[in-house]
Amino acid sequence: MGKAQVRAARQAAGRRRARLVSAAKAAAVATGTVAATGAGMVAWGALVEARNFAVRTEQLRILPPGARPFRILHLSDIHLIPSQQDKLEWLSGLADLKPDLVVNTGDNIGAAASVAPLLRALDPLLDVPGVFVPGSNDYYAPKPANPLRYLAGPSRQDPNRTELPWEELFDAFEARGWLNLSNQHFSRVLHGIRLDFAGTDDPHLGLDAWPGFPGAGAGPARSLRIGVTHAPYRRVLDAMTDGGADVILAGHTHGGQICVPGYGALVTNCDLPTWQASGLTEWSSGGRTVPLEVSAGIGTSPKAPVRFACRPEAVVLDVVSPA
Repeated sequence: MGKAQVRAARQAAGRRRARLVSAAKAAAVATGTVAATGAGMVAWGALVEARNFAVRTEQLRILPPGARPFRILHLSDIHLIPSQQDKLEWLSGLADLKPDLVVNTGDNIGAAASVAPLLRALDPLLDVPGVFVPGSNDYYAPKPANPLRYLAGPSRQDPNRTELPWEELFDAFEARGWLNLSNQHFSRVLHGIRLDFAGTDDPHLGLDAWPGFPGAGAGPARSLRIGVTHAPYRRVLDAMTDGGADVILAGHTHGGQICVPGYGALVTNCDLPTWQASGLTEWSSGGRTVPLEVSAGIGTSPKAPVRFACRPEAVVLDVVSPA
């Protein structure tokens, strides 16, 4: 090979090295940009959006004509830890919404020390007629987790999790008159309307056993059947719909928790379709179709405290007669 050819070969090799170095630098910049964007999303989700509490209001046109309207306040997935003063202050103001009935669909606490501050914050609402069901994080403390683990599908239940003082919490609710619907049914009269409630223990832990709605009894003719559960698994929604529910309330999904703007939830942490991860939709089974209200929840697990494109919420349901 002549000197000219050697020189040309060296120059070509130099150009290839330069292109490789340039490509490596570009890849490093892109990786850094993605990492920075991800870190920014996590910071926004933890510091801003997870604390950006909202009240969503819906109207349920399911009362018989002429019946007096009433208001349900649906609380779910509070996941309280005692240091969350902004959440406690917001909870304590929800009584200003003047509900006639409170429905609590579980996952109230995130630590053993959360029971007392939660009860103080909810104190005005505990004077309102209420019903509740448990969630898994009423029973067990959360464990550390990557916030993005939520996107991998339904969470697994570790048998070695620390038990929380759920009996203390539930006893306090019941002492103030809230009905425990853990695989139980009850009836109560509100504004002259008979409300038949039936609920389940947490389906995510496999503790659900559908009790059916109460049968006819003394008092006003049945007006509404309300199904209540923590995790909206299909088997539970089907049983409630087939059993004659007029409306079903659930939580657990966190609305997807980490959502895509313009698209919505990627997961529901159960077998509910993602488009029903939060909001007022419908559920059909056995030839019947009923309203399904799924709350996006008020908190997150303290070990994965991030929300994105999914504000924490309490839900107001104004129950009225058809127009």
